[in-house]
Amino acid sequence: MPEISLENLVSTRYYLPMSVPSPTPQQAVAELVEQLGHCACSEAFSAGLNPAQWAALRFFQRANRFSRTVSAFAHYHGTTRGTASQTIRALVNKGFLRRFPAEHDQRSFRLELTDAARQRLTSDPYTEFVSAASALPSDQCAMLARSLRSILQQVQGKRAQRTFGECTTCRHLRSADDSAGTGCGYRCLFKDELLDVAELGNICIDYQSRVDH
Repeated sequence: MPEISLENLVSTRYYLPMSVPSPTPQQAVAELVEQLGHCACSEAFSAGLNPAQWAALRFFQRANRFSRTVSAFAHYHGTTRGTASQTIRALVNKGFLRRFPAEHDQRSFRLELTDAARQRLTSDPYTEFVSAASALPSDQCAMLARSLRSILQQVQGKRAQRTFGECTTCRHLRSADDSAGTGCGYRCLFKDELLDVAELGNICIDYQSRVDH
């Protein structure tokens, strides 16, 4: 029987062929997004809130005055109005959201965060992901955000879901005559309403990008 060296034995048993299949970059992105989502949900059962309730508090913190409704929240998270209503009702009962009559429709209502909700958001488990993203260089982080936003918009487009965005990149935004000294230098053409500078960074259900995708 021919003698087999240890070197030949190891190389035969543990040699990995170069043709081992690996995920494409596109598959890797999808898998990582899925894993991040699972990580976010697994740590979101905290401070007496579940993941859906945390998501609602974040939404109403970021939404502009035209979008602080049950319907807008349901559209933003791609869920049914009934499911969204259950989440909202729980947060109202916990003292984290307050209902107010809508300005132009007394049959509906808008929702506002309470002081207790703003205080609770200071311990949002979501900040762990913000800190992790802060480890990236600013330009790399901005590029990643643009890429993920593009993926999200494509998926939403195929599902016929609304795309939310900020006034600063919306086609409805225009400069407004501030000769009266109101401090409102912008106008939303869709709502025909004046906007304060502080509102421009909020997300809106009526958003339409200036760039067609």
